[in-house]
Amino acid sequence: MDPSHVLTGNDIVFAVRDIYPVTPLHTLVLPRRHVPTYFDLNRRETAAVDDLLKQLRNDILNDDSTVQGFNIGINIGVVAGQTILHCHVHLIPRRHGDVPDPWGGVRAIIPGKARYPSSGSG
Repeated sequence: MDPSHVLTGNDIVFAVRDIYPVTPLHTLVLPRRHVPTYFDLNRRETAAVDDLLKQLRNDILNDDSTVQGFNIGINIGVVAGQTILHCHVHLIPRRHGDVPDPWGGVRAIIPGKARYPSSGSG
């Protein structure tokens, strides 16, 4: 990783912008220790990921007033779409109108699964 691409971080985790962003300001949080998946992180690393996600959320909201929501995503395993075999967490800012119908959120990763009755769980 080119150090000039690092937005912020500490001795445990760091953040970079996604080079193929889903939306503007799409950011990745990565542990400095090489582990393939989120489930391989230790408690200190998961806490550091969480803290950095919250900091980045605030930074993004301060930088872009059009951001109204977020998706946080982690692909674990090739079958789940993981293409980089180093743990990374996606923080994807969402804006009104960035998709025609956001109903179901991350459930839309599998076609036909985003829609569920409004009384269902999401």
